[in-house]
Amino acid sequence: MRIVFCGTPEFSVEPLKQLIESQLDVVAVYTQPDRGVGRGRKIQYSAVKECAIENNIKVYQPQTLRDPDAIEELRNLKPDLLVVVAYGLILPQVVLDIPSIACWNIHASLLPRWRGAAPIHRALLAGDKSTGVGIMKMEAGLDTGPVYIQHECQISKQETIQELHDKLMVMGGHALIESIDLLNRGLLPKPMVQDENKKTYAKKLEKSESLISWNESAEQIDRKIRAFNPWPGVVAKIDGNDYKLWQSKVVSLSKNGAAGQIVFADKSTLIIQCGDAQLQLETIQKPGKKQMPIAQFMQSRKDWFT
Repeated sequence: MRIVFCGTPEFSVEPLKQLIESQLDVVAVYTQPDRGVGRGRKIQYSAVKECAIENNIKVYQPQTLRDPDAIEELRNLKPDLLVVVAYGLILPQVVLDIPSIACWNIHASLLPRWRGAAPIHRALLAGDKSTGVGIMKMEAGLDTGPVYIQHECQISKQETIQELHDKLMVMGGHALIESIDLLNRGLLPKPMVQDENKKTYAKKLEKSESLISWNESAEQIDRKIRAFNPWPGVVAKIDGNDYKLWQSKVVSLSKNGAAGQIVFADKSTLIIQCGDAQLQLETIQKPGKKQMPIAQFMQSRKDWFT
C-alpha cells in the first residue's frame, strides 16, 4: 500500500512516526510551506517536515492543492491511501478522488461533536467529560465524512490542553495503525454516517478569549486556565494589576466577597472570589517575569494576607 501523509504541526508527528515504525510504505509527505518566525523571520520547518527529513521521506510543500501542477504531482505519486492529520490546507474533491482506496483524516474529537479547527480546546473549554479520536473518510465538507472507528478518553479536572493534546496525539496514531491493519485483513467496518442533529463546531482559538472576568464561574475560569496553558496563558487582574494564571483549582469557602476580591491569602495560599465559588491559584506569573508557585509569589505580597 502506497501512503501519502499530509500534516504540519506536532500533533501530526506521532501518527507519521507510527506509520514509519510499522514499516508501512510512506512514499511522500505533504506539509505547509516553511514560515518565517520571530523578529528576524528565520525560516522554520514544520514538525512534520523535520520528521520526514530524518526518515529520508520526500517532502512536498505546495501553497495550495487547487493548483493543477500540484494536483498532477500528487497524482503521479499513485497513492493508495492519503492520510491527513492537521494539514491546514483545503483538499478539493479532485484531490480526494486521487487515492485508489480513500483519503482518511485523524480527527481529535468524537464526531459529529466539535468539527473544525480547535476540537481539543473546545472540548476542554465546554467542560466535556470525555473526548477522543476518530478515523474519518474525508469529504469536501468540513469534517462531515463517515467515521470508521472512534476511541474515547476521559478529560480529568486537572488536565491542561498540552496534556490532553499529547494523549490524543498518541491515540490518533494507534487508531490509524489499527484501521490500516483492519483494512489489510478485510475487517475494516463500514464507516458510520454522522448524525447531523448532533454536530457542533470548534472555531479557531482567538487570543482575546484568554482574557477573563472574575464574574465568570470558578469552573469556567479554571477551564480557561487549563485550555490556554501553554498558549497564550490566561490574563487576570488582581489588586489592580495584570497577572498570568497557569494553574488553579476550584474551592468553595463559607466566606465570600465581591467578584475579583482576595478572600483568603497567607504565605502559601491565594484565593480569589469568582462569580459563584472561589479559585485557589497555584502557579502565577508577574509581567516580564517567569512562572512561579504561589508560595514563592506570596513572599512579596504580605500586604495581601487576610
